[in-house]
Amino acid sequence: MSRMGDVLAGFHAAWEFESDSVLIRYERGIRTPKLFQALGERRVPLDAIAGVTLTPGKRGTVALRIEMRAGADPLMEAAAGQLKEGGDPYRLVLPAERETLAEYYADELRAQLAESGAAEEFLVGAPEVPLQFKAYDGKASFDGSIVRFRWFWTGASSAKWKAGDQSFSVTELSGVEWRSPEVFEGHLRLLRRDAGDGQAAQADQDPATVVFGLGYGPVHESLPFAAAVLAAVRERSATPAAVPAAAAPRRDPADIAERIRHLGELHQAGLVTDEEFSVKKAELLAEL
Repeated sequence: MSRMGDVLAGFHAAWEFESDSVLIRYERGIRTPKLFQALGERRVPLDAIAGVTLTPGKRGTVALRIEMRAGADPLMEAAAGQLKEGGDPYRLVLPAERETLAEYYADELRAQLAESGAAEEFLVGAPEVPLQFKAYDGKASFDGSIVRFRWFWTGASSAKWKAGDQSFSVTELSGVEWRSPEVFEGHLRLLRRDAGDGQAAQADQDPATVVFGLGYGPVHESLPFAAAVLAAVRERSATPAAVPAAAAPRRDPADIAERIRHLGELHQAGLVTDEEFSVKKAELLAEL
C-alpha cells in the first residue's frame, strides 16, 4: 500500500491513504455538494471495498471511484442506488492531467483488496446522532434509540393525525426504505417487524412514514438520517439483550391544545367519526 499519510486531492474532497483504510475528507466550499458537507468525512476500511475504477469525467476530468461491497456501508445501503453521479461520496473527480497519479493510487488500492462478496456487517461507520430533519408532513428525529415523527397540521394526512405522533424503538424495526426527494414522491418509511404485509402502501397514509416535498427532506438531511437508523437497527438485531427504550417525554399543553383544535376541524369536516374524535381526544388529554 502507499505510504501512510499519502493524500490525493480532487474537487470537493481529498483522499488520505492509510495502511488499512482510506480517509475521505470533504471540503465545505459553496460548490461542494451538500451531502458531502453534511458527512464531513468518511473512513473506508479496505475490507469494505469491492473494487476501484478510474474513468474519464466531464470537461477535462477523470473520476476515481471506490466500489463498496454490498452490505458494508449503511449510507449506500439506504441510498439503494438512487444517488446521482455527482452526489456519490465515494467518487473523486480530478483534473485530467492527474490521471497518471490517480491510476497509481487505483493500482495500489486494488493490490490490497482481499475481501469479496457481501459483508456480514456494516464496516463503515454510520452518521453520528442525534439527527433530525423536516419532511413535508412532519418532523423526524432520531437519538440513536428512538425514531420520532411529529406531524405538521399543515401537511399531515387525516390518517396520520388520527394515529397521532409516533415513536419507534429501533428494536421494533427491521429496516428503512428511503426514496430520494429528487424524484417523484420521496419518503422515509420505517419497516416494522410486526407489520408483515399489512404496512400501508401509500406513504402519505402510513404513520410509519414521512413524505418529502419540494424543499423538505433534502438528500443531505434525510439520507444520513436513514443510514443512522438502519445501522442502529442492524446493531440491535445482533444484540438481543438491548436496553429497553426510555419513555417518551410528556407533551407541551399548548401543543396538545393545538392538536385537539385541529382534530375538531377534521371532525367537523367529516373526516373523523364521532367515536374516533372522542377516542383520540381522550388519548391527547391523557398525555398532559
